Amino acid sequence: MWIVLTTSVITTTASAAPICAPGMMPTAGVPSMFDPRSAPAEMILDITWLVTAICAVIFIIMQGLIIWAIIRYRAKHADGDGSEPPQVYGSNPVELAWTVIPLLIVFVLFLVSARGIFEIDKQEPPAGALEVTVVGHRWWWEFDYGAQGFTTANELHVPLTKDGESQAVFLTLESADVIHSFWVPQLAGKKDVVPGRTNHLWLQPLEIGHYVGQCAEYCGAQHANMLINVFVHTEADFNRWVANQQRAASQNNDAAKGRDLFLSTACINCHTIRGTVANGTFAPDLTHLMSRATIGSGIVPNTPDNLRNWVWDPQTIKPGCDMPSMKLTKDETDLICTYLETLQ
Repeated sequence: MWIVLTTSVITTTASAAPICAPGMMPTAGVPSMFDPRSAPAEMILDITWLVTAICAVIFIIMQGLIIWAIIRYRAKHADGDGSEPPQVYGSNPVELAWTVIPLLIVFVLFLVSARGIFEIDKQEPPAGALEVTVVGHRWWWEFDYGAQGFTTANELHVPLTKDGESQAVFLTLESADVIHSFWVPQLAGKKDVVPGRTNHLWLQPLEIGHYVGQCAEYCGAQHANMLINVFVHTEADFNRWVANQQRAASQNNDAAKGRDLFLSTACINCHTIRGTVANGTFAPDLTHLMSRATIGSGIVPNTPDNLRNWVWDPQTIKPGCDMPSMKLTKDETDLICTYLETLQ
C-alpha cells in the first residue's frame, strides 16, 4: 500500500506567524497531515481519506456478516438437535463475487495511488518554481538558494506567490553524513535524505504562516532536536528577506575586536561569513545569523544569553553535536558574541 501513516511528536504550539523576530522561539500549530496547507499535502490527504473510507466499508460489511452468522446459527443450534448446518462446497456466484470485487477495489486504489505518485513525486521542477537545495547534517539543515546566491541554515523561507500566481517550491534533497528524512506534514509528504543519492520534493503553499517539521529518520543522539522551520511569506516580504540575505556581512566597527578575534580562531575552518576570510562549509553559514529565530536547529531561541552559552560550550545545549568548545575565556566569548550579534 502506497499510503503509510506515521506519527511524530513535536512540541510546538500557538498561532501561526509568517515572520519570527530574532530572540523569539518560532511558534506554529501542532504539525498534522490532517491540516494541509500545500497542494501536495492536500493530494496526500485526499488519497488517505479514500483508502480509509474503502477499508472502513469493507470492515463494516465483513464484521456485519460475521456477527449475523454468529447470531443466526447460534440460535439455530440452540433450538435444534445439535447437528451441524448443511455444509455447502463450491458456489460460483460467491466465488465470482469474492474475486471480482477485491480486484475492482485494488484496481481503483492502484489508479488513484499511481496518479498521486506521478503528481507528488516530481523529478523535474515545475515551471517557474523556486529551487532550493536542502542538505541534511548531524543535526541541522542547510538551505542553498543557488539562483539567489546565498546559503542559510535551519529555516526555509519561501513565498506564497510570484507575480500574483501561486509559487511552487522544488527541493533537491542531499545528505552530508547519514540518512535523514525531510518531513513538514502540513506542506508535503516525507522523503528520505540519503548519502550519495539525490531525492526531490516539492511544495506549493496555500497560506502564509510558519510550519514546523522534523527529521523523520533516526539519525543519532540529537535526532529529536533536528527541527525544520518553514516560513511562508507574502511576495514582498520574501523579496525583502532575500535582499537582506544577499548582502555581505556587516562591518560594524564597534565590534571590530570581536570580528578580529573570530577570524583568528578555528571557527573560520567550519563557518562562512561572506565578506570575510571565513569560508568553511562544514557548519552553518553565519553571515546573517541574527536573522534566525533559533540556535542549533530549533533547540533554543536565538537570544544573547543563549548565543553566549552556545559559543562557550555547545555540548551543554546540544550534547553530541559536532561543534566543540573552543576553550575561550569569558571575555573572549563576549567579544565574539558582540560581533556575531551584528550579523543581522
